[in-house]
Amino acid sequence: MRLKIFLSILLLLVLKFSKAQEPVVLDTSMFNNYWQVINLGGLDGWIYKQGNDTTWARAEIDAGGWKKFKPIELTIKNADKNGKAEGWFRIKIKPDSSFLNRRVLVGSAGWAVEDIYVNGHLVLSYGNTGINGKPFEERSTKFVLPYPVDLKPGEVYLIAAHIIDFQSPLNASALKGETVGFQGLVNIATVESSRIGLEFVQKYRAYFTIWASVCAVLSVLFWLLYFLNRSEKNLPLIAIGMITVAAGIYCDIMVNTDNGQTFISWIIYAYARPCLYLGSGVITLFILAKLLKKKITILVILLIVAWLICTLFFWNRLGYLISVLPLVIALYLLLSSWKNLKGAQWAVAGGLLLNLASFTLYSYNSLKNHTSLFYHAYLYLTADFLSVPLSLMVYVAIRFKEILKDVQANAKQVVQLSEEKKEQAIKQQKILEEEVARQTIELRTSFENLKSTQAQLIQSEKMASLGELTAGIAHEIQNPLNFVNNFSEVNKEMIEEATEEIDNGNYDDVKNILNDIKDNSEKINHHGKRADAIVKGMLQHSRTSTDKKERTDINALCDEYLRLTYHGMRAKDKSFNADFKTDFDETIGKINVVPQGIGRVLLNLFNNAFYAVTEKKKTADENYQPTVSVVTKRINSPLGVGGIQICVEDNGNGIPRNIVDKIFQPFFTTKPTGQGTGLGLSLAYDIIKAHGGEIKVESKEGEGSMFIIQLPA
Repeated sequence: MRLKIFLSILLLLVLKFSKAQEPVVLDTSMFNNYWQVINLGGLDGWIYKQGNDTTWARAEIDAGGWKKFKPIELTIKNADKNGKAEGWFRIKIKPDSSFLNRRVLVGSAGWAVEDIYVNGHLVLSYGNTGINGKPFEERSTKFVLPYPVDLKPGEVYLIAAHIIDFQSPLNASALKGETVGFQGLVNIATVESSRIGLEFVQKYRAYFTIWASVCAVLSVLFWLLYFLNRSEKNLPLIAIGMITVAAGIYCDIMVNTDNGQTFISWIIYAYARPCLYLGSGVITLFILAKLLKKKITILVILLIVAWLICTLFFWNRLGYLISVLPLVIALYLLLSSWKNLKGAQWAVAGGLLLNLASFTLYSYNSLKNHTSLFYHAYLYLTADFLSVPLSLMVYVAIRFKEILKDVQANAKQVVQLSEEKKEQAIKQQKILEEEVARQTIELRTSFENLKSTQAQLIQSEKMASLGELTAGIAHEIQNPLNFVNNFSEVNKEMIEEATEEIDNGNYDDVKNILNDIKDNSEKINHHGKRADAIVKGMLQHSRTSTDKKERTDINALCDEYLRLTYHGMRAKDKSFNADFKTDFDETIGKINVVPQGIGRVLLNLFNNAFYAVTEKKKTADENYQPTVSVVTKRINSPLGVGGIQICVEDNGNGIPRNIVDKIFQPFFTTKPTGQGTGLGLSLAYDIIKAHGGEIKVESKEGEGSMFIIQLPA
């Protein structure tokens, strides 16, 4: 019985001590040769527990529910259904004697939001896990100063890390932290590593900025050269290749330097970088093929496709072999064209060979030194990035020199041919001069005949419009003449009556009769002047325009020509019947115009309007009432310049849409043959333009038309 009790106690003690977390011994040889950093994420000795409890940062806890688990083993499988992975990692470290009198820095690298504790004390936070009641904050690339720790040899230190990570928005099968790995979840670095890191960032940003700037400037130069010489079809492709390289380098800067980016912006740059580099590589290969005048064979296309697939899917496995493939393709293009190289093509060959040499030296030294950041790394990388772009610039310069040389040779040949044909040209020049003189005389004669014919046509149109006015003028003159005749007869009777009253001695009645005679005489004078004005207007209309502007009452001019046109139409066609309406803006007053010119425009528009409503009445129902409206008003332009507007609207059939743009063309008419010359609206357009105005038409088929005249005040 005692033996069983003893064995049970012994078993419990063994289980207890087996769960105790053994410390991991660190020595300075574990520091990375270049960065002077020990990444703890891949070491044995880590334990992990899912969930969150800040007491788990304490030195002594019950590790019964914890499991052995390295940070580098953390994957999306450890996340909950919402894609969130939260838990605590703990590790105990024990520095050996090589850490004597050596201060180190505790830090972290990656994308997991993290709090780091040393011996139970919070020393660093990346983002915010929600500690102390603060809101959750995503981790960014903003630099966080590492925490200095004096590690004493032989002592045990507990490092605990509370981490929160989420599913990557661009890769549902991985956590955000898996993008760069969790090996740097907690790291220990020497004080010297801070200087190395700062120096790296400064150099990296400076060199990559220079490379990107050079490529961008070269792209602009290639575009400018293309605009100067459009025959060089290779220049746009070269310019696109350069700007693609510049964009890829810019993405490289954004991915590899601390600039406060969030994960989503960083991952976009990270994905864009290889795409841009791949694009620039493909473009470069096609540029080489075109410049070397080498056909793109099926083999080359297959190699390029293989390169793209390997780069996108097998980069981590194949490494440098993928970078070698495009160089092999380029070398194949170069060697297969070697015997035919000439002129500017040698610049391309030289740039390609320099690129191959710099890449080879860089790769060799990287493998030899087990790091890509050896002493002359940036020198080789500069040659690698800029050898091809600069060689293309040299190619273009030599190519332009060759073009200039060809142009000079062609110019020399042209000069020789010119000398040989100079005498022949002189003879031909004399013949041409004689022919030109003869044709000039013929053209001058034709032009004079054309001007004469045009003047006759315009005068014919004027006389035709005058004929349209004749009946209306006769009607308008008849009214004042009737008044003159009537008042003359009344005056005759009143004079006889005054004579009788004088004989009777009624002088007061005589005075009254004389006053009435005076009033009648004034009315006779008024109506006589009215008839005189109508006749003068008719004479002005028939007379050749002097283009002399006068202060003219536009409202009166519109009213007069509207009535003349109306009565003229009624005199020609007894069945004609239409309403006309006026709405005159009395604030317009008088403006400077050529009255007979504007009158001719108005007459033409009124004639067309009455003609349109008459034609519609022939086919419309009995409810249709033909109407012509004339509206004047003062307007202001957007610049504040005053003007007037005259609108002539009818409710006729309207103008078909397919001919609206033609109505102001000379000799174009919609009237039947013999009823219109096609010059009315053309002359109206010219007259309005000569006044600095504008005439336009708005029409709807079946509803009517409206002509709008705008004149400066």
